[in-house]
Amino acid sequence: MPAILHPGEVEQRPTRRYDEGDSGGGRRPPIDEKHTGGGGDNDNWSNQPQGRRGPRERLQRYRLGIFFALGGDALFFVSIVSAFFVTKHSGHVNANYQWVNSWLPIQIPAILWINTAVLLLSSVSVELARRAMFRESDLMEEWLGLGTPTRRRVLPWLAISAVLGGAFLWGQLTAWSQLKLQRVTFRDNPSTHFFYLITGVHGVHLLLGILFLAAALVGMKAVRSLESRQILVDCSAWYWHSMGVFWIFLFALLVYGQ
Repeated sequence: MPAILHPGEVEQRPTRRYDEGDSGGGRRPPIDEKHTGGGGDNDNWSNQPQGRRGPRERLQRYRLGIFFALGGDALFFVSIVSAFFVTKHSGHVNANYQWVNSWLPIQIPAILWINTAVLLLSSVSVELARRAMFRESDLMEEWLGLGTPTRRRVLPWLAISAVLGGAFLWGQLTAWSQLKLQRVTFRDNPSTHFFYLITGVHGVHLLLGILFLAAALVGMKAVRSLESRQILVDCSAWYWHSMGVFWIFLFALLVYGQ
């Protein structure tokens, strides 16, 4: 006589959760959450372990470090500008009870206008290098092992930027030489103090930027990781842009703030 199954005797299987996959018995296909990757929506990178973060997170961390460092530089230049205006409007009362201000404006060498144009051109060239480093068609070609088009595109622009940066520094030294021939030295007047201080401090920062560009040039040849080369070029470019912005602000101060 066949057995009769009553409704109460039917085995009740537990409800399967969405994130539960098959244990390997082959009865059910695994259920995996899909990710878009490539920086798309719902890629869920923020929920991955730290060691499995994608290249975008690494690039953002380096960018954040550069921006924090540049924030410190910005505060430093702001303090110089504040001291500039305080010194300009300060003075003393002489024996005749007259207010005396020792600030004497100086004539800005004309070569600084050329320097400014050179620095702006270098900012354009370094931005072209940075954008070429993230060109999708070239990146895909490198990922497939078909060549190194990013190197061919980026290296000339980086080299041009470094050369223009060197030309800017040479122009700053030429401006100092012209002032020296006019017997305008650092000790002459508070205005000359700030001229040499501002141009000198910015020149040191720009020299550091040239070293960054040189490191990016070497890295384009020596570093095999495409991601690391992107970080080198991207961070160097952002630093260089910041030096250009700082200089425009400081140059306007030297020309119109006296």
